[in-house]
Amino acid sequence: MSRIELLVSGVKQNTDELPIKMNIQSDAVIVNQCDEDRTVRVEYKDKSGRENTIRIFDRNERGVGVSRNLALDNTDHELLQFTDEDIVLDDGYTEKVEKEFDSHAEADMLLFNVKAAPGRETYHNTDFARVTWKNYGRYPAYAIVARTDKIKAAGVRFSTLFGGGAKYSNGEDSLFLHDCLKKGIRIYRTDVSIGHEVSERPSTWFKGFNDKFFFDRGVLYHFLYGRLAGLMSLRFIIVKRKEMCREKPPLECYRLMLKGIKQGKVED
Repeated sequence: MSRIELLVSGVKQNTDELPIKMNIQSDAVIVNQCDEDRTVRVEYKDKSGRENTIRIFDRNERGVGVSRNLALDNTDHELLQFTDEDIVLDDGYTEKVEKEFDSHAEADMLLFNVKAAPGRETYHNTDFARVTWKNYGRYPAYAIVARTDKIKAAGVRFSTLFGGGAKYSNGEDSLFLHDCLKKGIRIYRTDVSIGHEVSERPSTWFKGFNDKFFFDRGVLYHFLYGRLAGLMSLRFIIVKRKEMCREKPPLECYRLMLKGIKQGKVED
C-alpha cells in the first residue's frame, strides 16, 4: 500500500479514464459528482507497472466542499493529497512528497507547487517556509498534502457554503487553511513541484466583478476575519479597486461586501 492517497474531486467524469488522464501513481479516492450513486473499488496499474487501489464514489450531489469532505472521511493512508480532475501529476510525485515529509518532521501539512493554467495563477513557492496568518489565503486545495492523523485529530472540514456548486463563490480553500491554523496544524510551503493544471474551462463560480462577487466576498470575509471583516473589506477594495471596480464605483462595491458580511452572520 502506498503511503499517499490522492483525494480527487471531480464532476461528471469518466472514472475509467481519469487515473490515466491525471497520471495517478498512488492509491486514490475519487469522488465523482454525477447523476447516480455507486461505490466501486478497482485495481489500477500505472505506467510504471505499479498496482494502485482506486476507490470511486459516484454521488448524485453537488458542491466541492461536500466532495472533499466525503474523500476525507474515507482516506486511511499516512498522507492525504487533495487534487482536482484537471490536474496532471508529475512522474514520481509520490517520491517527491514522501521525501519532503521525511525531511521535515516539523510539518503537519505541506503546500506544494502545482502550476495553474495561464491566467489562473495565485501563487508560486520559491523557498521552504512557515505558512502563517499573513500568507495562507492564496493557496488552492490542490496544493495541500498533509499527515492524515493530524487532520483527523483536529477535526477540520471543508465548508459546504463556498466553492463550485455551493451557495457562495470561492473561498473554501482559504477557510480550510484558516481552520487548520486555528486548530494548531503546522503548515509549511515548499518549492517542490508535483504537477500542473491543464483545464482552461470556464470558471464554475466567477462571472465577473458583479454584485454577487462582492456580496459573496463579504460573506467569506465574515468567516475569515470576524469583527475585522469590515476593515479587511475596505482594505480589499482599496487595494483591488483598479482591477475589480471598473464597472462599479468602489463605494458601491464596499457596500455590497458589507451586506455580505451581514449575511455571513446569519449563516454562521
